[in-house]
Amino acid sequence: MTNLQQLIQMGQQIQARLTQLQDELGSRTVASSAGGGMVTATADGRGRIREIRIDPGVVDSEDVEMLEDLVLAAVTDAQTRAHGLYEEELKKLTGGFPFPFPIPFSNLL
Repeated sequence: MTNLQQLIQMGQQIQARLTQLQDELGSRTVASSAGGGMVTATADGRGRIREIRIDPGVVDSEDVEMLEDLVLAAVTDAQTRAHGLYEEELKKLTGGFPFPFPIPFSNLL
């Protein structure tokens, strides 16, 4: 019976830490740029895009597709970095041991 109580207590501790991690990731940011810094995307640690900066020199009505590609590349990379931050923090939480079940990144959003 003690093992079951310990397991329940450990689960509650992990749940509390995941909630704390969620809050921490919401306040941390990662940034990525494309086109040599012409487009920059900033995301929070949960992967939510918080800011897009576009150098006015890259805005060309004749080549909107290039701007779209740069924005997409910057956003995708920022979200990838946010996911990496999540994975890094989750490893710290678990001491490197895998959870018996996956905790998807999207659950933190």
